[in-house]
Amino acid sequence: MILRFVIAIVLLALVGGGLVGFNVFRDQMIAQFFENMPVEPLPVSVVEAEANAWQPTLQTIGTVNASRGVDLTVEAAGIVKRIGFESNEKVEEGQVLLQLDDEVQRADLEAARTKLELDELALERNRELRERGVGTSASLETAQAAAQSSRAQFERASAVVEQRQVRAPFSGTIGLPRVDLGAYVAPGTTVTTLQDIDTMRVDFSVSEQQLPDVFIGQALHVRAAGVDAVFDGEIVGIDPRVDPASRMADVRGLIGNAGGRLTPGQFVRIEIDLEREDDVIALPETTVISSLYGDYVYRVQPREDDPETLEVRQVFVETGRRSDELIELRSGVAPGDRIVATGQNRLSNGAPVTVKQTAPETAAR
Repeated sequence: MILRFVIAIVLLALVGGGLVGFNVFRDQMIAQFFENMPVEPLPVSVVEAEANAWQPTLQTIGTVNASRGVDLTVEAAGIVKRIGFESNEKVEEGQVLLQLDDEVQRADLEAARTKLELDELALERNRELRERGVGTSASLETAQAAAQSSRAQFERASAVVEQRQVRAPFSGTIGLPRVDLGAYVAPGTTVTTLQDIDTMRVDFSVSEQQLPDVFIGQALHVRAAGVDAVFDGEIVGIDPRVDPASRMADVRGLIGNAGGRLTPGQFVRIEIDLEREDDVIALPETTVISSLYGDYVYRVQPREDDPETLEVRQVFVETGRRSDELIELRSGVAPGDRIVATGQNRLSNGAPVTVKQTAPETAAR
């Protein structure tokens, strides 16, 4: 009985050892196969690093408004007699936009004109009499006072008539009429809005750290969503005070609005040109990979043991400013280096590659 038990144990040990040995042999053969199997080079596109002129920009957001814009109101109460504009119409400075009923005021103006004419005639007669030595100084002074009073009354009546009209204070685009013909309006009633949208102002803010880089006359470029155009202009005003709550300073620029493509109140993105620099290496942002250990790029170079084969090497870099989808590389990359632009997610340090194409040369603008 004991002999049978010993034989069974020996047989089990032999079978188990055979299985273990087979698995070890199989793993060794598989590993040897993959070690000797050639690695297929991965196709990548590269960009060549060059030292170019660098035009850094300061990027922010803001709002555009008409360079001049007002809500037009009436100064006097009355009934709307005539509306002299259509919505979105171009109007000229001084054009009558609204006329209130002014029959009573014009009658008062005519009475004041008649009285002024009579008093001026009386003044002229008193001057002639005084020159001939017939009239007295008192009569002449009384006539002068009467004429001056009549002129003041006439000018007052003229001003009252003018108040019955709403005129365009400047040329621009008129908005929707907010009153109807025949309606009674009170002083201060808004009639419409007038906007000069040929030139727009753009209002935005910069941080107190960026404030020293901003100055009057500095070029800026504005982009708006849905508009395939860049609107160029310049900075015309900088608030000398930094808001202590937000640590931001208000800045204003003026830009052209060709074709009226920008609308007052629209959200825009702004780029401000900073001082241009030379001999700066700037590459597309897609070339730089961020990790817990720092930023790095893949540089394509010949393999040391086989110069005919290209491989990639991981190179850590120091990055700087960003502008127009470019990133400044301050160290780690030298002019002439070929840097992988796309396909990095499949790469590892030392991986063989083939250059399928060279990305378009990208220079800092």
